[in-house]
Amino acid sequence: MRTICLYFEIHQIIHLKRYRFFEIGTDHYYYDDYANETTISEVAGRSYIPALTALIEMARNTENPFKVAISISGVALEQLEIYAPDVIDLLHQLNDTGCCEFLAEPYSHGLSSLGNEDCFREEVSRQSEKMRQLFGKTPKVFRNSSLIYSDEIGALVASLGFKGMLTEGAKHILGWKSPHYLYHCAMAPNLKLLLRDFKLSDDISLRFSNSEWSDYPLFADKYIGWIDALPPEEQVINIFMELSAIGMAQHLSSNILEFLKALPACAKAKGITFSTPAEVVTKLKSVYPVEVSYPISWVDEERDLTTWLGNVMQREAFNKLYSVAERVRLSNDRRIKQDWDYLQASNNFRFMTTKNSAIATYRGIYDSPYDAFTNYMNILGDFIKRVNALYPEDMDSEELNSLLTTIRNQDEELTELHKELDRLKARKSPKVTKAIK
Repeated sequence: MRTICLYFEIHQIIHLKRYRFFEIGTDHYYYDDYANETTISEVAGRSYIPALTALIEMARNTENPFKVAISISGVALEQLEIYAPDVIDLLHQLNDTGCCEFLAEPYSHGLSSLGNEDCFREEVSRQSEKMRQLFGKTPKVFRNSSLIYSDEIGALVASLGFKGMLTEGAKHILGWKSPHYLYHCAMAPNLKLLLRDFKLSDDISLRFSNSEWSDYPLFADKYIGWIDALPPEEQVINIFMELSAIGMAQHLSSNILEFLKALPACAKAKGITFSTPAEVVTKLKSVYPVEVSYPISWVDEERDLTTWLGNVMQREAFNKLYSVAERVRLSNDRRIKQDWDYLQASNNFRFMTTKNSAIATYRGIYDSPYDAFTNYMNILGDFIKRVNALYPEDMDSEELNSLLTTIRNQDEELTELHKELDRLKARKSPKVTKAIK
C-alpha cells in the first residue's frame, strides 16, 4: 500500500542587533529583542497557530486517518516559550492525538555536523531530551538542519542510535532512481533514509498560490491524483517543508488550509495512507544504499552547501566560530552556552551569501552580504574574547585535552547510571510497586 510521509519544520531566526567594532569588549548582549518578538509573534499568528489548528482537526478526524511529523529546533522552542506559548499548547494538543511524531535535530539549527562532531552530538542529545521532556517520547528519527546529509554524517547519526534520517532526494545523487523508496546509508546500513520529493513538496510550499503556475489552481484531488498515478511499486511519498510555508509563503487567503484538510479524504479514496517517518523505517525495507560523498541539502537548485559556505567570508566566519568549540564545551557559563547556540544558527551564514537564487534572499537588517559578515564578525570577536577569558587561547593543549577527557568520562558515566536506573525500574515487581503505593 502506498503511503504519504508529511513532515514540517519549525525554526525561527534569532535576530542579531547592529554591533559596532568599538563595542567589542564592552557590550556582551547581541540580540534585537524587538525584532525577535515581532517576528515570532507574526509567524505564530499568521502561520503556526492556524496551521497547527488545522493539523489537529485533521488528526482528530477518525473517518479519514492522518499522520504527520514535526521537528522543532531548540532555539525556536525558546522563542516560542517566551513570545508565543499558545503554539506550545497546540503542539501538546497535536501530540495528544497520537498522530504526530516529533523528530530530533541540532538544538541550534546550525552547521555543527560539518564543524565539530562532539558539538553535534551534544546538540542533538540536548534537543532530543527537550522533545522527551515536552512530549513524552524520545525521537527515533533525525533530520539535520536544512536536511544536510553525507555518508559521514549518516554514520555519525547512526552511532547516536537513530533508526532513520530525512534528507533531500537530490537529482545528482539519485540519478535515474526515484525518491519514492526507502534507502539506507552507505556507511551505516542500519540507518534508513527517507528522501524528499522536492517537486511535490515545492508544489505546496512554493507554487501553490502562484497564478502563473501551469497547474494553478491546485486542488487536493488533483494533487493526490498525481501521487496515485506513480508506478505502483513506488511505496512512500515524502513531502517535507517548513511549517511557515502555510500562512507565510502561501497566504491563508489562497485556501491553503482547505487544501491541506482535504488531502486525507482524497488519499483514502485512492487507497493511500499517511505514515510517520518511524513507521516508514519500521515497516518498509530499504531497496538500495545512497552514496553521498559531498554533503547535500534541500536549499537552492544545487542542493549543496554553497548557500552557507560558498564564499570566503562565510568560510572565514564558520572556521572562526568553530575554532572555540572545544573551549565552549568546557564552559558552564549559561550565557556563553546560549550565545553559542544562537551564533551557530545557519541563517547567520546564509545572510552572507553572494549567490544568485531563484528565491529572493532575506537579509534581515543587513544591506549586503558584506554588511552581514562585518556585523557577525564583530559579535564573534566579542564572544571569542569572553570564551578565551575563561579558557585562554594559549592554554596548553594537553591541559585542554585532559579537561575534555574528564567531561567525556563524566558524560559516559552519567549515561551508564541512567541506563542502570532504567533497568532497575523495569525490573521492579508489581508487588514492590504496590507496596510503595
